[in-house]
Amino acid sequence: MSEAVVNISERKRGPAARAGSATSAPLLKARGLCFDAGGHRLIDGIDLDIHPGRCTVIMGANGSGKSLLLRLLHGLLTPTAGEVLWQGQPLDATARQQQAMVFQRPVMLRRSVAANLRFALSVRGVRGSERKTREAETIALARLDALKDKPARVLSGGEQQRLAVARAMICTPRMLFLDEPTASLDPASTQAIEHMVQDARESGTTIIVVTHDAGQARRLGDDLIFLHGGRVAETGPVAEVLDHPSSEAAQAWLGGRLLVPSKP
Repeated sequence: MSEAVVNISERKRGPAARAGSATSAPLLKARGLCFDAGGHRLIDGIDLDIHPGRCTVIMGANGSGKSLLLRLLHGLLTPTAGEVLWQGQPLDATARQQQAMVFQRPVMLRRSVAANLRFALSVRGVRGSERKTREAETIALARLDALKDKPARVLSGGEQQRLAVARAMICTPRMLFLDEPTASLDPASTQAIEHMVQDARESGTTIIVVTHDAGQARRLGDDLIFLHGGRVAETGPVAEVLDHPSSEAAQAWLGGRLLVPSKP
């Protein structure tokens, strides 16, 4: 089991650090988090603290456990061992209502763009003038004004992903999980989604995003968790890890080399 403890407040950030306190009480914690499947340990003893108002980037090679970790933190998977804590309490359905997640391949409802957003608001009990205001603001932010009456399932991949992020954001979650939200998208859609994520961050939403794009990590992130073989190999401020990686795993990945994880 890995003994690495991720506490993203341990390294000091420079004067250009953005808003969001790494010294406040963690919003989300994982302690001894493990997940087994098919007789293999895929997530191995991860401890981490996620502080409110910050953007944490999760990176690592394919198969390192990034998406699995995201699903465990959001409560979509039950850990084999360990626990996830929300504000110091076990993660439950009430806590998950304060979170939202966007998958790499979004699922669109069989209705229009605007109706997808209205559905998300109605589930949370938002109606009347407030619903109309939020819907209009979110459609504009996602640059979907000209498509609001179009069936969501006929949109392009980039348009669907913008809608998926907008649908997750419209209920103003306290924490937003993003699993490679711009993978295989064109530059315009990537820029639009990054703008939406930055807007959510500036509004106080805590962000956890999985990406393979080092440039995107620099643009969006405060803190970086680098996974290798289901364990935390390295963590710290984004620029410090990307510019001066201390772990062999991060050095290999950033250098374009494949490092095979050792068996526990």
